[in-house]
This record gives sequence, structure tokens and C-alpha cells, in this order.
Amino acid sequence: MSSHSAPFSASIDQLDDFDTIIDVRSPSEFAEDHIPGAINCPVLDDEERIRVGTLYKQVSPFEARKVGAVLVSRNIARHIETHFLSKPKGWKPLIYCWRGGQRSGSMTVVFGQIGWAARRLEGGYKNFRQRVLEDLDTLPSALDFRILCGPTGSGKTALLDALAAAGEPVLDLEGLAAHRGSVLGAAPNSSQPCQKAFETALWAVLRGFDPSRPVWAESESRRVGRLHLPGVLFERLRDSDCVRIEAPLEARVDHLLERYADLIADPADFNEKLERLVGQHGHLRVGEWQALVNAGVWRPLAEQLVTSHYDPAYRRGGEGLYRRAAAARVLPLPALDPATLAEVAATLQSAPVTP
Repeated sequence: MSSHSAPFSASIDQLDDFDTIIDVRSPSEFAEDHIPGAINCPVLDDEERIRVGTLYKQVSPFEARKVGAVLVSRNIARHIETHFLSKPKGWKPLIYCWRGGQRSGSMTVVFGQIGWAARRLEGGYKNFRQRVLEDLDTLPSALDFRILCGPTGSGKTALLDALAAAGEPVLDLEGLAAHRGSVLGAAPNSSQPCQKAFETALWAVLRGFDPSRPVWAESESRRVGRLHLPGVLFERLRDSDCVRIEAPLEARVDHLLERYADLIADPADFNEKLERLVGQHGHLRVGEWQALVNAGVWRPLAEQLVTSHYDPAYRRGGEGLYRRAAAARVLPLPALDPATLAEVAATLQSAPVTP
């Protein structure tokens, strides 16, 4: 092979220069975490990777490379037939594996021989992961956050959505974590990402913000479901200016009944989640709430959960985590319907945060 056809590499700073990012690691590696926007075209699937690794350790590296070459060549050919035959000559793919070694190198060589300007990511996913961790330690300090505070059911997430619809920069931590931030808050029909994927998603969002514009977020604890916020980001959020939503109990109950419609639709799951509150409230109280679930008496149940569980928890901890919460601008909302929240979002775009 001539020297000019040897595979070239690219750095993480060049991610946006490519038409397609191809992750050639195994499906399980890809599922754990991957570069945002990447597609998975494994040159060795999970079983094949184990087979080659076992040969490498128990027989010899030479035997492992022979078998690996057969499998890799077959898989690359299949990916070209399945995904890439229609790509034009000017197509520019970036290819990566765990550390920028043989797996990504093999596909990069083949693509280069075809005539595509393929590049291999220097250091592979391992290098990308290191960059994510480094940037999560530096990006938050350059951003000016505005924190929406208020007890459960006060419409913080809905107001964030309204701000985003109005064109404001928004960091939706619950959306990225696929969790609604409370003991009953697992998002319907979804599971939370792993910690690495959550951090990658945070990285992708944070690096896209304009430091000259305030970024809206809502008050969260360090944990969102089973995931935790990176330390530097959490401390930056804790030090930010706050806006506290105050809404009447009736409006909050209306909002919760709408937001947790998935729980209402599955009483058995609702009761199972309520079991987690036994340690705080005892079997008798939780049993009373479960009886309301079984009877389909939703409004009294929501009122009791707000007044007996969520509000006391908010008073005990809540926004005490946020250092400027006591000086928050108060935002009284008579209702939490979409029209009201859209109107409020428009006023927040230009209004100062501090009272």
C-alpha cells in the first residue's frame, strides 16, 4: 500500500468537520456511551470480540489476529453494502473505536482505498471520554445560570419548556436524565441512561451554549434518579441567581395530575412506587394512599402527597442547597396552564432575576 493511502487521523476538536461519525466498537460498548450523533457499525460484535480476546489470551496473538481479520473484513463488507454504497466520493466519515487502534484503523484503511476521505479519531473513545471529563470541569464556570426554584408541582419543568420554546437557552437536567426528579419520577416508557452517557449528553449541551446569554435550569439535588450531576456543574448551579415560583395548591394539584398521568393510568405501578415512602411515612399512611389509588380518587391523593410528603421534604432540604435561594425573585403564578407559562416565559426573557 502506498504511503499516501495510509489512514489519517483527526482530533476531537474536528468532530464537527465530518459528515458521519462511525463507532466501530461492539454494541454493548456503544450502548454504554458514545460520541453524540455517532452510528454503530461494529467490526466485531460482542460475541466475536469475546471469541477473539479468548484466542489472544489462551492460544496466541497470531491466531487471534487471523480469526479477527476474517470477522472484521466480513463485517466491514456488510456495513458498506448495508449503509454506505450510496455515499458520494466527497463523503467524509470519522471512525473511532476504544483507543483508535486496529478496529477503527481497519475500516479507515478500507474506506480510504475506496476513495472516501475517512479519518480515524486520535485516541478513540478513550480520548473522547477524557475530554468530556475535562470540559465538564471547565465549561460551567463560563456560563451564567438562572435557577427556577419551587416545591414539587410548581411547574418548574413546564416553565423551562416554555422558555425553550421562546428561544431561551435551557439546561433540562430531568430531560437528559430521563427522570422527573422525585421518588415517583421515573419517566414513562424509558429507562435512565448510564452515568457516562448522561455526562456525555451534558457535555454536548453545555458546549453548545453561548456564554453571553443566561442559561435557565431548575433546582435539582445532586442526584436525579440514580444519576449524579458532575461536581463542578452542581456547585456552579448552587451559586446561581434564583427565581422562585409560587403557585396555589389547586394549580399545583392540577399540574401534577396532568404531569403524572402515566401513574394514574397504571395503578399497580403507582402503588409499587408508593411503597418506597413507607420508611418515611409508615405502612398505615402509605396504605391509606394506596387505597385512594385503588379507588381512583386522584385529587385528594395528590393533595395529600403535596402537603404531607413533598412540601415538608422541600422545607427540610429543598432549595437550601442553593445559596442564593433566600434572595430569589418571587414569581407568583395563579395557574400553570401552557398559555400562562408561555406568557410568563416572555416576561422572563428581559426581566432581571434579582428582586
